[in-house]
Amino acid sequence: MTALFRMFLASQVTRARLLGLGSLGLLSVLLGLALGAGDGGDPATEATELVAAFGLSLFVPVTCLVFASAVLGEPHEDATLVYLWLRPVARWRLVAAAAAAALAVSLPVVVVPLALAAAVAGAGADLVLATVASCSVATVAYTGVFIWLGLRVRRALVWGLAYILVWEGFVARAGGTASLLAIRPHTRSLLAHLAGGSGELIEVSAATGVVLPLVAAALALALAVRRLTRQEVA
Repeated sequence: MTALFRMFLASQVTRARLLGLGSLGLLSVLLGLALGAGDGGDPATEATELVAAFGLSLFVPVTCLVFASAVLGEPHEDATLVYLWLRPVARWRLVAAAAAAALAVSLPVVVVPLALAAAVAGAGADLVLATVASCSVATVAYTGVFIWLGLRVRRALVWGLAYILVWEGFVARAGGTASLLAIRPHTRSLLAHLAGGSGELIEVSAATGVVLPLVAAALALALAVRRLTRQEVA
């Protein structure tokens, strides 16, 4: 499994991806600095809204989409997945190694700059810890979902962006069942609960904000294992 992890990790870490997503991380830090240098408003509320609006709504899901959808999706699309599929390795081990590799890249890429942005915004330690916790939960959830998506459909980047921008950005805001099928409302609620910030971000309890995203990740990874087990790979 270690060899699989290293192989998947090497396939994910490219200069273009790191530069592109690293620039988003740098932008988050610059936005935090701008908030910290400003005179108006409540720093805690503004910094919480920054992490929610830029981090949890854009930076985290897009980063996870780029890495997680490709880790098994690219071999699936270019027909090299057959070489992994024919190995005498349990399917769950393939998915577990892929998830570990995607998380090993995504977590530092998003959590470190967003935590730094929260720190330089001058909102205090509570927001920094809330940022680390909520972004970590979000990263795990999106990684699981997008690994399954990469196996399930071609052009997973397009479908993933549609989910992030259309479903989570508009449809899920209507509430009800739609919001239950979105990760963003739960992680934003978790952020607000832990930071003690804006009540406008809270849609579910803190426990629900942790449990449902992690359950979604587990179910998606289980579906990915099932997909690898049952599909015919050419």
